[in-house]
Amino acid sequence: MHPLISTDDLMSALRAEPHPTVLDVRWSLQGPPGREAYEAGHLPGAVFVDLDAELAGDPGPAGRHPLPEPEGLQAVLRRAGVDADRRVVVYDAGDGSSAARAWWLLRWAGHRNVAVLDGGYAAWTAEGKPTATDVPEPGDGGFRVRPGSMPVVDADEAAKLARVGVLLDARAPERYRGEVEPMDPRAGHVPGARNAPFSAHTGESGRWHSPARLAEHFAGLGVRAGQPIGAYCGSGVTACSVLLALEHAGITDARNPAALYAGSWSNWSADPDRPAATGEEPG
Repeated sequence: MHPLISTDDLMSALRAEPHPTVLDVRWSLQGPPGREAYEAGHLPGAVFVDLDAELAGDPGPAGRHPLPEPEGLQAVLRRAGVDADRRVVVYDAGDGSSAARAWWLLRWAGHRNVAVLDGGYAAWTAEGKPTATDVPEPGDGGFRVRPGSMPVVDADEAAKLARVGVLLDARAPERYRGEVEPMDPRAGHVPGARNAPFSAHTGESGRWHSPARLAEHFAGLGVRAGQPIGAYCGSGVTACSVLLALEHAGITDARNPAALYAGSWSNWSADPDRPAATGEEPG
């Protein structure tokens, strides 16, 4: 199943029965809270899911956005009306970076039919498609979370990936180089990791680049199909954009997915015994 859905295809799907379950996961690290944007307007029938509170566990040694406990995630998804036999479409404000976290998490939980709205809420409204302000009550869904359907690595495994495969760092170049670090204890990157900023996956409109363009982008980073691939970012959110882009490009697929270092730099940098590389080169 392709990881993206166009605005036109989603509009058609919403007119059909059964229509997809739509989740609004607008989120920004700097705020304001995504719920405020949701209450001001959202796709018809969309249910808001809070990335900080519902799609992540409590911050701590495991990172700023560790994976949620399966039981809690299941309760969240069921309240949102998620069923195993109904497609789920997730969207964010525009660039797909936080929607990709929901896409990946649902896949990790065992859902096999999930897509991100290409261009997000910005594309939807720019085309004059309908919005709503009412809060739907979808009823309880029956989805059962079965964690582990997407691979996850810890710090040691991420370090090994950087040596024997490719480990991609989704943060902005200045954070990768160690010039600034606004969030975490230390600056720099995992030694051997290659910088693959999540902002490179979409254009100015917020829509994702073509598979061919993304394949060329990743080839320039030394990524090849069939090799071990992993990704991380600051806290495990925007790294999911890399994982989606790899699948969109045809480099990985559901049978051979790339891995997420869920703790990401917030976990790595908290351990003073782990080395930090700086500068342009992987190190």
